Amino acid sequence: MRIALLIDEQTEGKLLTDALTAAGHACQLFTDAKELLSHLRRDSVELLILQWQTPDAGSADALRWVREHVPFRLPVLLVANSANEDAIITGRALGADDFLIRPLRRAELLLRVQVLLRHAYPTQNVNEILESGAYAFDPRASRLCIKGETIELTQKEFDLALLFFRNLDRPLSRAFILEAVWGREPQVASRTMDTHVSRVRSKLALRPEHGFRLVPVYSYGYRLEKVAA
Repeated sequence: MRIALLIDEQTEGKLLTDALTAAGHACQLFTDAKELLSHLRRDSVELLILQWQTPDAGSADALRWVREHVPFRLPVLLVANSANEDAIITGRALGADDFLIRPLRRAELLLRVQVLLRHAYPTQNVNEILESGAYAFDPRASRLCIKGETIELTQKEFDLALLFFRNLDRPLSRAFILEAVWGREPQVASRTMDTHVSRVRSKLALRPEHGFRLVPVYSYGYRLEKVAA
């Protein structure tokens, strides 16, 4: 999972990112709220960790912006200095999902992150069959069936289609899609992704009359939307 962190203390930020990276997550550390928000405007993350000090600090501005502008419930974990009731109430009121109290413990951090991600993305089990409308994905066999009929897809087309259905109604940035489907393959052109998106849209018949619509998000990426058939 992609995790963005806003921690202005470099040593603590590195400890957090090292622990999360070792657990298999991709982390990006920011020390300035403006840099974080600039990143969120152009790229996707699946969890946000914010250092929580006072309600008028940059972390509060970032949390307000996320709840006002991110069109889905992005899970947010706050890191606070103490179990101060007023700080916790303020954070909750602004839309935080959970708190971690210093001193930070690696096991507790990983557990809290795991719980938040599981609640926010219940369809992300890599081996579990995913069904949505007439579409049924079997990740272990890389097989997609529509109304019981198997659809011929390349591996990349299957991975891309599954990514969209696992993130239904969530806008995904181009960088996120490229990394999720093509990994760190060098020199993957942006038009390669656009060609695959077009093929997926056509092969899966992702049109409103079938209950789904795959649309571009201007200057950002793509979103698969569920619509009334």
